[in-house]
Amino acid sequence: MGDGEGGMTERVMVKPHFVLVHGISGGAWCWYKIRCLMENSGYRVSCIDLKGSGIDQTDPTTLVSFDDYNKPLMDFMSNLPDNEQVILVGHSAGGLSVTQATHKFSNKIRLAVYVAATMLKLGCLTDEDLKDGVPDLSEFGDVYELQFGSGPDQAPTTALVKKEFQRKIIYHMSPREDSTLASMLLRPGPIKALLAARFVDDHNVDKVRRIYIKTTHDRVVKPEQQDAMIKRWPPSEIYVLDSDHSPFFSAPFLLFGFLLKAVTSCGIKL
Repeated sequence: MGDGEGGMTERVMVKPHFVLVHGISGGAWCWYKIRCLMENSGYRVSCIDLKGSGIDQTDPTTLVSFDDYNKPLMDFMSNLPDNEQVILVGHSAGGLSVTQATHKFSNKIRLAVYVAATMLKLGCLTDEDLKDGVPDLSEFGDVYELQFGSGPDQAPTTALVKKEFQRKIIYHMSPREDSTLASMLLRPGPIKALLAARFVDDHNVDKVRRIYIKTTHDRVVKPEQQDAMIKRWPPSEIYVLDSDHSPFFSAPFLLFGFLLKAVTSCGIKL
């Protein structure tokens, strides 16, 4: 790390570094196709396991704080050199993780990309936030396995879509191999922690360029919810994918192409 003229910190000119953040119940494994495409093309990629997700050993039923759940990403951002900027990509509820990072580390983020993601500037603060950002799967029936880690008289701490509904709701356009893999790896998601996400408007968050990638056949974060969040907090650009909720499985080449397009749109050389 060095100082340039006038004491300005020099930015390291290296290949773009993508940091990929999964949604509820997922893990770093969700991005395996995208990671492969990126690394084969020479890009740097980091895939984060949030607390109680992927191979992280935390029991998700013990998570009730969003700060605790999102700590792996925040630690990762904190440990980045001050002269490095990353492209931060969040899927689904991973959008909340990305937004918290942009509030805290705007100087280390060149671009934030929301893929079928919850994009709420201040988190789950109002009824409107919950309506726009939280999936409503009631049309499919009793789809959740709930756990009550705080006690039977308290709100559930985790939720997991039952195996018999997973493909129909989350992966209906994805290859069977991928929905089968997911059924083996999905873990209970810490919904109590996610619903506790609250961010203070320090104006840093609007310093980061944002791009939203819509998924037109999404049965989780429905297109009308995505549109509502886009309208309330407009991003710089919007891309549209003909996919289900999991384009890293159902449309990996198109998603990869959009991520590269997003990077070039803000002047980053590939």
